[in-house]
Amino acid sequence: MKKFSLALTALTFMAVTAPTAFAAAQGTAKYVSADTTWTLIGAFLVFVMQPGFAMVETGLTRAKNAANIVMKNFMDFSIGSVVFWVVGFSLMFGNDISGIIGAPDFFLSNYTGGDAPYPALTYLIFQTVFCATAATIVSGAMAERTKFSAYCVYSLVISAVIYPISGHWAWGGGWLSTLAVPYHDFAGSSVVHMVGGVAALIGASLLGPRIGKYNADGTPNAILGHSMPLAALGVFILWFGWFGFNGGSTVSATGDATLLSISNIYVTTNLAAAVAACTVMILTWVRYGKPDVSMTLNGGLAGLVGITAGCDAVNPFGAFAIGLICGIAVVFSVEFFDKIAKIDDPVGAISVHGVCGALGTILTGIFAVDGGLLYGGGTAMLVTQIIGVAAIAVYVAVAMFIIFKIIDAVIGLRVSKEEEIEGLDIREHGLVTAYAGFGFERTGAANITGAPINIPLSVVEHDNEVPVEHKPAVTTSDGHKLTKISIVTSEERFELLKDALEQLGITGMTVTKVMGFGIQKGHKELYRGATIKSQLLPKVKIDLIVSAIPVDLIIKTAKDILYTGKYGDGKIFVYDVENVLKIRTGEEGYAALQDKPIE
Repeated sequence: MKKFSLALTALTFMAVTAPTAFAAAQGTAKYVSADTTWTLIGAFLVFVMQPGFAMVETGLTRAKNAANIVMKNFMDFSIGSVVFWVVGFSLMFGNDISGIIGAPDFFLSNYTGGDAPYPALTYLIFQTVFCATAATIVSGAMAERTKFSAYCVYSLVISAVIYPISGHWAWGGGWLSTLAVPYHDFAGSSVVHMVGGVAALIGASLLGPRIGKYNADGTPNAILGHSMPLAALGVFILWFGWFGFNGGSTVSATGDATLLSISNIYVTTNLAAAVAACTVMILTWVRYGKPDVSMTLNGGLAGLVGITAGCDAVNPFGAFAIGLICGIAVVFSVEFFDKIAKIDDPVGAISVHGVCGALGTILTGIFAVDGGLLYGGGTAMLVTQIIGVAAIAVYVAVAMFIIFKIIDAVIGLRVSKEEEIEGLDIREHGLVTAYAGFGFERTGAANITGAPINIPLSVVEHDNEVPVEHKPAVTTSDGHKLTKISIVTSEERFELLKDALEQLGITGMTVTKVMGFGIQKGHKELYRGATIKSQLLPKVKIDLIVSAIPVDLIIKTAKDILYTGKYGDGKIFVYDVENVLKIRTGEEGYAALQDKPIE
């Protein structure tokens, strides 16, 4: 054992010292450890944004499509990683051809990375995760009605061709980077996020809205997401990863100037997101009467997207202004696409990434400390920013329109009506539910929300209620009357009712969780500015079969426990039962309800 330990120590020492000895033998090392490590850490943080996108999109859509959403996010990264390595990277960073595109270099067979202080493969993985970010943005806007096969084809095309070409214009030595005042998009407000947002706009427009989204008169209905905590978790993950998205884009961590820049980038990134979130919270509170959770989450993302272009060029005051403007813009943009343009975007991807990506890039020309309009730089930088945003937006819109049309003609973009109603988890992936063992197996096409909110209503006095009349009932062969009582009420008062029924001597009950509404049609509220109508409310249903215990006593007990005088107290249903059979013993009627034989 001792010999083995010594051998292991020797091998470890050789592994650690060999690179140093090799570098010494070869002369000065080509790569800078700090820069390489920093870039790889940035790539890791940007990769972590992928589950963030998946959680946001899953939480803001319905449970019957949760697995489909996750699968699309998983595969757009997987497909994109392969095709970006095969050809996309070279089209983006290969030798420039007329300022439009890089020279194709399949599998990076000839790419060496030039004089970069990090290996070529380091830059490949860093840019791969950026490419995957642009691709995955579209998933949310086209959620709940897109064919999985069509989405896979889209992922391949945008990662291989669409994103690399516009990326070459700004980052790969293309025409935008050679203007008199070079185009400034430090980490991708337009190059990454606006590309995804514009593609999402075209895709959602061609797909059309989800079934039930719009009424005959064009007014929108809210289709609620099934898990706001999941969406919030996704935003936190994205916020965390964004420090690598922006901070890692320095691709260097060497020298005081670079370290100061990284610090500024971290502060401006965080500040813009926080200001935008606060702005949206206040704005929706004023407009809707309550602070809208999902819209506020969008606000934080809008600030992150907006600051990405100029995070290195603006100071904290500029970041504050960009966050404020993007926060206001995202609210009105979501409402515009939902209510006026009639483009159904379940997660707000068009507004967050498309609108705020363009806006943040343009605002960089105003708030940049070096060259910005407000800092004495004139309009030159602002004009360049506008030209770049317009060019990229038009290119992506036209290209994606053609691509989506071809996909639609060949394999179809949208699932059938039946598939959409039943849910893509079961129809596309054979999963009855993404949450097996937790709650409902199927949600259908219904909207599922949380507990009802009390609204002002007149209260009916308990003593003035209509008395219940009991008609003569049939009796079993043993001469005992059997009665079934079903009580449907809110979950909150179930434990009190259960305890009271047990005190009456009830020996058994069947309890199920149900969803539904009575004449109140649920409670009218707003979700992302759209009215929620006829929403299903969570209830419990308690079924009892009684014989010896008086039915009137059970009804009185239930009413005493459940009564508040407001909508949602519940209902009691009374049925005659023809017979009961206990399978284990074969006993019937009254005897089947007892734990011991009748004396």
